[in-house]
Amino acid sequence: MEGMFFSGWSPLIRTLVIGVLAYINLIILLRISGRRTLSKMNAFDLVVTVALGSTFATILLNRSVSLAQGSLALGLLIGLQFLVTWTSVRVSSVRTLVTGEPALLLYQGQMLDEAMRRARVTADEIRSAIRSSGISAMDEVEAVILETDGSFSVVKAGSGNSRTSLTGVMRPGPNEIRL
Repeated sequence: MEGMFFSGWSPLIRTLVIGVLAYINLIILLRISGRRTLSKMNAFDLVVTVALGSTFATILLNRSVSLAQGSLALGLLIGLQFLVTWTSVRVSSVRTLVTGEPALLLYQGQMLDEAMRRARVTADEIRSAIRSSGISAMDEVEAVILETDGSFSVVKAGSGNSRTSLTGVMRPGPNEIRL
């Protein structure tokens, strides 16, 4: 039971000092790495964020990890994330591997059941996305897309630019086509 609630001031002071310094270090590294590091998250970004949080907690609470080691680990994670995102901007196959592709869930008034099953999305969620975009009738919708960050995009029918905004979105089915 000894040390369970309080084990002295030294560990508390260490946590305070290391916590402030590691936090400042993390902010500086994130600012250097650019806005992409803090953008809307896809699965890859979520993994990096969890890894950063875990590393930060380890720096704070594990006495055997020095601030220099922790800073190197944070820098390494952010550097790898920067490298992967830099590459994904330049190489489409890397982008597809890292972020996936948007999924067309509704097209020209037709819910695409196969795509909805693959994306684990219900018709209620699609209707909710349509309502959230301020559209009251299904016939006003050209398409609903599940984006790579998990958000829904709703394209209004007759907007004149639906062909452009759907470029690169895969239409599922026996004869999958890219719109």
